[in-house]
Amino acid sequence: MWSLAKSPSLAEMEAMAHEMFGQLPKGFRDLCDGVIIRVEDFPADEVLEEMQAESEFDLLGLFQGVGLPQQSQDDIARLPNMIWLYRRPILDYWAEHDESLGHIVRHVLVHEIGHHFGLSDDDMEAIEAEVAD
Repeated sequence: MWSLAKSPSLAEMEAMAHEMFGQLPKGFRDLCDGVIIRVEDFPADEVLEEMQAESEFDLLGLFQGVGLPQQSQDDIARLPNMIWLYRRPILDYWAEHDESLGHIVRHVLVHEIGHHFGLSDDDMEAIEAEVAD
């Protein structure tokens, strides 16, 4: 069994992220209309510098865009909001903790979507609690 085990590819982890997103409460998902979810191995160097990360393993995910609290009807056209999940840091975190990979991906996804909404940590925990493992 173990001889066939391997870490998920970028495409497999992106599919997992979309599956985890689909399990989130419908009202929460509806408010995310237009948010794009992408998976890369690591954050770009510019992102690491901007976030003042000490290592490429420091960031598990990132929300890029204009969060709901900052949006207005008068906004000019802008790039779509994106949520980036970083595969290698997530896998590294998974290897060091006693949680399922799906749970970690969902947690990072909810946390990054929380930035889109301007939610508190308590709000994000409540959303996660609504999803059965």
